[in-house]
Amino acid sequence: MSTEANQDRVFKALSARVRREILDALKDAPSTTGALCARFSALDRCTVMQHLKVLEGADLIIVQRRGRERWNHLNPLPIKQVHDRWIGPHAARAVGVLERMKADLEP
Repeated sequence: MSTEANQDRVFKALSARVRREILDALKDAPSTTGALCARFSALDRCTVMQHLKVLEGADLIIVQRRGRERWNHLNPLPIKQVHDRWIGPHAARAVGVLERMKADLEP
């Protein structure tokens, strides 16, 4: 699958607030699906599983099965790729503009 199609899936996955919250929950340590369901108790288990499926499809999480447990690990590489492609270059340009403005304004 093309890089563009992969990035489309990442952007789609990140478009939902609850999926971003799930990724935040996985930022410091992996978690079982059961623990994530308990953490997001306002959602039923099936809904949490659907969100996890979207995140897994976008390669934002890596799932590891241990016995009856399903462990969800954050995969930060797709987020880094989005940063490198979209955020980094734009931020660098903005910083350059600010540096020129500062130089122009200083006596």
